[in-house]
Amino acid sequence: MSITKKVSVLAVGLGMVGTLAACGSSSDDGGGSGSGGSGTVTLVSHDSWAASKDVLAAFEKQSGYKVKVLEDGDAGQAVNKAILTKDNPQGDVFFGVDNTLLSRALDNGLFQPYEAKGSDRIRPEYRADRDKHRVTPVDTGDVCVNYDKAYFAKHRLSPPKTFDDLAKPAYKDLLVTENAGSSSPGLGFLLGTAAKYGDDGWEGYWKKLKANGVKVVDSWEQAYNEEFSGSAGGKKAGGDRPLVVSYASSPPAEVVYADPQPDTAPTGVADGTCFRQVEYAGLLANAKNPGGGKALLDFLVSKTFQEDMPLNMFVYPVRKDAQVPEAFAKFGPQAEDPQTLDPAKIAGHRDPWVKSWTSLVLK
Repeated sequence: MSITKKVSVLAVGLGMVGTLAACGSSSDDGGGSGSGGSGTVTLVSHDSWAASKDVLAAFEKQSGYKVKVLEDGDAGQAVNKAILTKDNPQGDVFFGVDNTLLSRALDNGLFQPYEAKGSDRIRPEYRADRDKHRVTPVDTGDVCVNYDKAYFAKHRLSPPKTFDDLAKPAYKDLLVTENAGSSSPGLGFLLGTAAKYGDDGWEGYWKKLKANGVKVVDSWEQAYNEEFSGSAGGKKAGGDRPLVVSYASSPPAEVVYADPQPDTAPTGVADGTCFRQVEYAGLLANAKNPGGGKALLDFLVSKTFQEDMPLNMFVYPVRKDAQVPEAFAKFGPQAEDPQTLDPAKIAGHRDPWVKSWTSLVLK
């Protein structure tokens, strides 16, 4: 939810927000190991990583580690590259593998066990790999279709609400989505349709979407910031698609980083198209600085970082006691009834589904 998710051009390009208390100030916060380490710890992530400068600086001061961040494309691309380089990894911690790709990372031995301090405060429904502790839940979010309110008002057309609506003639040539084989939200949207229509129905649904003019691009950044007419980036790029697969938490970014800020979000969410994602981080199997990596994982589940995330990465915290900023909760509420799939089913069907989807939609 890089998760998720997620509005990196807005969040990073227009500056970080918030000044929070120094992390790791107490054992209850889970904000780092306090071991007084030294050197550099490297975080490998997708392009939507962001944290407030004050919060990151506080962790560096408390832990003694300097944090280096390597952003490696869309979440799907980043996971694939991390697997290919696992014997000589680019860093110590990987952040951004979600429940759609988790089994691929675990099956390929990407991570080594470590139970982060503060894990007991994470909501149990988001815990995975509980026996081996190879990954730590960090955030959650919902992949959903977003719509450009101005477009639908101008054309006097009601925006779609459900998966079924997207295949109707009224929405022909309006939707852009990401490649399910290379993009995390693209895969999440595919899994949402599989959860909705079942093993025997999702392919038929995608045939309808293809006939209705769905456009497929490689990444979330391209879909949202170039093709989508409702985003700040899309307006500048001349985007002409008023429907985009993004996140339920994308609308607050359009409010928070607008100047002046509007009273309402210019984009909306089709609530009946959502799929719940959870993003994880883990200590890479051949990390050169495992001590620093463990301290960084402690930091990612600390209350300080968890409360810093919503207005930086536009995702929801996984800690029970983390508070969500008012603006984020107002403009980006989580879906009430998102589609979900059992992790075991995702593991067993993901690759065949993606292969079938590729043949059906891209060829």
